[in-house]
Amino acid sequence: MVSGKKKIETRAATARYKDIKAKDVVILVCGKKRIAKTVKKAEHFPSVAAILKKYKPETINPKTHTAKEATDMWYGFPGYKEKIKKFGLIVITLE
Repeated sequence: MVSGKKKIETRAATARYKDIKAKDVVILVCGKKRIAKTVKKAEHFPSVAAILKKYKPETINPKTHTAKEATDMWYGFPGYKEKIKKFGLIVITLE
């Protein structure tokens, strides 16, 4: 992300993220670096399984190669397992 080349970002679709749409500008933060990116499209998915029907794990994160690795990644974020069950996930495609 720090290089600005990242094209897909995911978040639990909580109130903070659920209304993101095409042409919005989002600020991505990695440590002390902040990068403004324009949203190309945003898609809501009810579950990790639903995302993985459309996207390969390495498309979301190049370090994940299997559905289990991708699921473990999302569920590894504090509180994400519960948030995903309640709100689903949003996939944000960046320009």
